[in-house]
Amino acid sequence: MTLTSSDAAPGPDGSGPRGGAGAGGVPSTVRFVASKLGGALASFALVVVLGFLLFRMIPGDPVATMTRDRPTSPAQLAALRERLGVDEPMYQQFLDYVLGLLRGDLGTSYMYNRPVSEMIGERFWPTLLLVGTATALAVVLGLWLGVRAAWRRGSAFDRVNTGVALTLWSVPQFWLGLLLLIATQGLFPSRGMRSAVIPDDPVAQVLDVAHHLVLPCVTLLAVIYAQYMLVMRSSLLEEMGADYLTTARAKGLRDDLVRRRHAVPNALLPTVTLVFLQFGMVVSGTVTVETVFSWPGLGLLTYEALRGPDLPLLQGVFVVLAGSVLVMNLVAELLYRVLDPRVRES
Repeated sequence: MTLTSSDAAPGPDGSGPRGGAGAGGVPSTVRFVASKLGGALASFALVVVLGFLLFRMIPGDPVATMTRDRPTSPAQLAALRERLGVDEPMYQQFLDYVLGLLRGDLGTSYMYNRPVSEMIGERFWPTLLLVGTATALAVVLGLWLGVRAAWRRGSAFDRVNTGVALTLWSVPQFWLGLLLLIATQGLFPSRGMRSAVIPDDPVAQVLDVAHHLVLPCVTLLAVIYAQYMLVMRSSLLEEMGADYLTTARAKGLRDDLVRRRHAVPNALLPTVTLVFLQFGMVVSGTVTVETVFSWPGLGLLTYEALRGPDLPLLQGVFVVLAGSVLVMNLVAELLYRVLDPRVRES
C-alpha cells in the first residue's frame, strides 16, 4: 500500500512529518531564513530611497560650498554643476545612483574628489576598533553586574547599580564625552587616533592607539553597558521564580551552582540577541562620539560630509551604516532561532 503525505511518520515531537517540512515540502527553517532575507532586502531598498531623498532636503548648495572664497564665473559654476550631475532632473540622479550602487560604485566625493568607497574603507576600521572594543567590554561588564544585581534583588548593590545604569543610559553621548574631556584633562589624548610623531616600535604604536582609544571607548562603554545590565537583570529575575530552579535547590545544589548552571544560561537568550541588535545601532550612533574626540572613523566622516553637503559621501556612509544595522538585526533573528528551541517549534 502506498503511503500518502498525511500517513508519513511523525517527527520526534509528534508535530508533523519527520524533517519539519511545511507546505509544498519546504522545510520551515528554509522558509524562515528566506522570509527574513526578503524582509532585510526590502528594508535595504527603502533605506536607499529614503537616503537619496533625505540628503537632498538638506539646505545648502554643494557647488557654492566648493567655490566659496574663490572668484568663479557663472559659466564655471554651470560647468561644475554639470560635471557633478546636480543640474540633472531628480529621477535621473536617482537612476544614476541606483545603477552605480548595483555596480558597487558609491560615487565620487565632491569635497575630496576621491571615490566614496575608498574613503569609507579607510574610515571603517577605526570605527570597528572603537565600537568592537566598547561593545566587548560593555557585554562583560553589563552581564556581570546584571547577574549580581538580580541575584541580590533589593540590596544596596542592586539599587546603586540600577540607578547608575538608568542614569548613564539617559545621558547624551556627546555630553558625557565633553565631561570626560574636562575631568581627565591632560591624562589622555583628546583628539585623533595617533600621536603627531608615530613611534617606530610596533608595540609602542599599539600602546599609542590604545592611549587615544581610552576616552571615546569609555564614553561609549558607559552608555551601552547600562542596557545590557538592565536587560540581563530583568531576564534573570523572570527566571528566578521558575520551577526548575526550585527543583535544583531541592536536590541540594549550592546557590552558586543553581545560578551559574541553570538560571544564567536561560536568562542569556534575550541579552545575546540584544548584543547583535545593538552592535549595528552603536556603529551608526558613533557620529557624536567620534566628532567630540576627532576619532577618524565613519562618524567623523559623516560630520565632515554634512558641512558640504557632500551628497555622494553622505549617501555612501548612510548606506553602509544602515546596512550594518540591517545585517546585525538579521543575524540576531537567525541566532535567536538557533538558541531558543521555542522559536524553532513555532
